[in-house]
Amino acid sequence: MRKNNQYYIRRIHRFLGVFIGIQFLFWTISGLYFSWTDIDEIHGDHFHQEHMMHMTAKNLIDPFSLDSTLEVASLELRFVNHQPYYWVNEEKLFNAQTGEETGEITEEEARQIAKIYIKGDYDIESAEYLTETGSHHEYRGRPLPAWAIHFNHPEKLTAYIDAKSGNFERVRHLSWRWFDTLWMFHTMDYAGRDNFNNLLLRAFSLFGMVTIASGFTLFFMTLKKRK
Repeated sequence: MRKNNQYYIRRIHRFLGVFIGIQFLFWTISGLYFSWTDIDEIHGDHFHQEHMMHMTAKNLIDPFSLDSTLEVASLELRFVNHQPYYWVNEEKLFNAQTGEETGEITEEEARQIAKIYIKGDYDIESAEYLTETGSHHEYRGRPLPAWAIHFNHPEKLTAYIDAKSGNFERVRHLSWRWFDTLWMFHTMDYAGRDNFNNLLLRAFSLFGMVTIASGFTLFFMTLKKRK
């Protein structure tokens, strides 16, 4: 009976070891990468320009005189391309000095905003207007439409500007993209990359516990046999 038990436990241990071994390897490689990288560099903080934006503005009009039909639920004074604007209800942008409603940010304005926020005098290769992004896109989950400003840089630098608010949203580069790919393998969320509670991860975690338990069981069973 003891021999039969060892046989079946060994079979389970070997099968699970092969089955989840590749995923264990991905977990280890991604964990090493995460622990050996600076998260601030991954976020692209070293590309951000340390510039002085206007902290105060003069000749601002009363925000409640912008539009008599406008019901204000939220109001924010922000600077777009060094000019003051009212960002109302998180959907409309008004010039804070003239009261004129501004449409979407143009490509030229997006290029100028990107230049303000990105450190270094890099040439802009192209500008891309985004109206939708997939679950694996590097700008996923952020406001749309948006401008993707691609720079001529060894890190394939891309700045993302919200087309509605003119806000500088994100900067992406090669190191971040490697991080994002390894993060997908780490979380095992192959559909969207960011769900850490998916069923596949839970299942492999349980299989991992069974593999460890079977290994300890074999150890103690063979230890008793030797004694």
